Amino acid sequence: MAFWGISRLTRRPALAVVARYGLAVASVATALGTTLILRHYNFPAHFISHFTLIAIGITFWRAGTGPGVLAYLLSSLGVSILARNHFLLPTFDLEPFLILYAIASLLMGWFSASRRRAERFLIEARNNLELRVAERTGELTRANEDLQNTQAELRRREAYLAGAQRLSHTGSFGWSVSTGEILWSEETYRIFQYDRTMTPTVELILQRVHPEDAALVKQTIERAAQDRKDFWHEYRLVMPDGAVKHVNVVVRALNDESGSIEFVGAVMDVTAAKEATTIIFNARDALEKAFEEIKTLKDQLYKENIALREEIDKTSMFDEIVGSSEPLRRVLTQVAKVAATDSTVLILGETGTGKEMIARAIHRRSKRSNRAFIRVNCAAIPPNLIASELFGHEKGAFTGATQRRLGRFELADGGTIFLDEIGELPGETQSALLRVLQEREFERVGGSQSVAVDVRVLSATNRDLRAAVEAGTFRQDLFYRLNVFPIHMPSLRERMDDIPLLVEYLIDHYSKKVGKKIRNIDKKTLQLFQDYKWPGNIRELQNVIERAVVLCDSDTFSIDETWLKRDLPHDSAQLQTSLRGLGRLNEAQAREMIEAALAESGGRVSGPSGAAALLGVPRQTLESKITSLGINKHRFKSVRTPSR
Repeated sequence: MAFWGISRLTRRPALAVVARYGLAVASVATALGTTLILRHYNFPAHFISHFTLIAIGITFWRAGTGPGVLAYLLSSLGVSILARNHFLLPTFDLEPFLILYAIASLLMGWFSASRRRAERFLIEARNNLELRVAERTGELTRANEDLQNTQAELRRREAYLAGAQRLSHTGSFGWSVSTGEILWSEETYRIFQYDRTMTPTVELILQRVHPEDAALVKQTIERAAQDRKDFWHEYRLVMPDGAVKHVNVVVRALNDESGSIEFVGAVMDVTAAKEATTIIFNARDALEKAFEEIKTLKDQLYKENIALREEIDKTSMFDEIVGSSEPLRRVLTQVAKVAATDSTVLILGETGTGKEMIARAIHRRSKRSNRAFIRVNCAAIPPNLIASELFGHEKGAFTGATQRRLGRFELADGGTIFLDEIGELPGETQSALLRVLQEREFERVGGSQSVAVDVRVLSATNRDLRAAVEAGTFRQDLFYRLNVFPIHMPSLRERMDDIPLLVEYLIDHYSKKVGKKIRNIDKKTLQLFQDYKWPGNIRELQNVIERAVVLCDSDTFSIDETWLKRDLPHDSAQLQTSLRGLGRLNEAQAREMIEAALAESGGRVSGPSGAAALLGVPRQTLESKITSLGINKHRFKSVRTPSR
């Protein structure tokens, strides 16, 4: 081992060189000094001369070849100087001594070089070994960490598997047929209710099997060991407390590395599912019995409803249609018969008789009652727009058609459409309507694609359509299509017996609407109602009663008899003509009749004293006629024929 000082200095190359050669000088100086001191004390020269040889050897060994050669040269020089100055014995032979120094220096130099080479090899080997040890240590550390992570992941997955098995009540097992070894998961132990310290065996399994299933389970296990095939089995277990479990076992056969058969399977506790199935079966049986009872009660209720409905129909067949007169009962009987079919219905009658209410009653009692009921007043729509209103139009079909618009027939698809004032329909629109009735399809205005619809058509008019057909203003084929099931609505004059019921109903309706309580009806007023002919029918009656309720200041209903004592400006023949409608008159006759009615009403169209009530036509129809004929109704506001 090198001196600690030199060892520290060798860490710095420049200082290491100085230290090594300084060691050579110091060693030789020390040896020569020691020689002089010992010679002073008369020590033998051959003895003391060896100190320089020791110095050379130390330098070669510790400092290397270069410093060793320097030590040899310095020693030879020193010894020569001492010998020439007689510091040594006179008989001291210098030449052999120097030769000995040379030989010893060569040997020591060779040994020093070999030693240093060996030290370098050892250091390199040590460094390589330390590097390999460090690398191997790192590999082992990483392998150990990977092993720990793998073990942790396995433990985590085992925990997940155990949790999943516990939640699903499913255990797993393995069975080696050759060794008879059986392995169970924790959940399998829990299902069989065995302690985990027990070693599972076939006998242990059979101890838990229900006695009625034991023979079959044993036979299944033996057959599986022989056939070495997958199998499935379901059986019962009897627990120590007497509880019975139902288990489902699924097993798969596998070949291990040695070629032996191993079975891997799952056992599932299906007790809860079995109990639920039993409950469901019991509930289904109870439900079927309940359905049978409900069906029996339904049949009984149906029979009772038929009888009750017949009884109700005798008094009030429809909620909104008030009356019990014989003409009205005949109409309602027709409604009840035709409502259940899809037949086209034509409702005829004077204006104000309630044709729309009959149409709604037909719809409500039909199989289309849960679908749309679309009402169209053909007289209230300008002739150039009626086709677009009924059948819709495509974008750009005419000026202002900025987008596609669905018509009333498409909106009523699956339901019912009610065409009021059908007699006012223009001729070109009559053709399109005929196609809908015949083929159940139409084309939008401006379109070329046919649109199929399933619509029931109800229509109504106060005109004489047969006369319109004879006059050529109404298509005969369309009339026959519409007149499949005609219903004639009686006028209020034909059902005077219903007036007391109607008055009572309307008074109650309008008094609730305005927040009044009317308890009595003036007998004179009721007699006036029954004596009056009601040219405007129920609509006129509604208007009169609404006006009287608004003006009534007591709890007794009464009217001013002057409201009902008006003479129309035409004879009865003309009145009957107006009641049948203005549509079949020529333009001059219609203008004359409308202007006379406007003069009588003071230019007023609506209301009980308006021109529409006087002529017996709907307000919308009269407004449309006034517009089409260009009549200025405002000029009649100052002109009124006095009542007689």
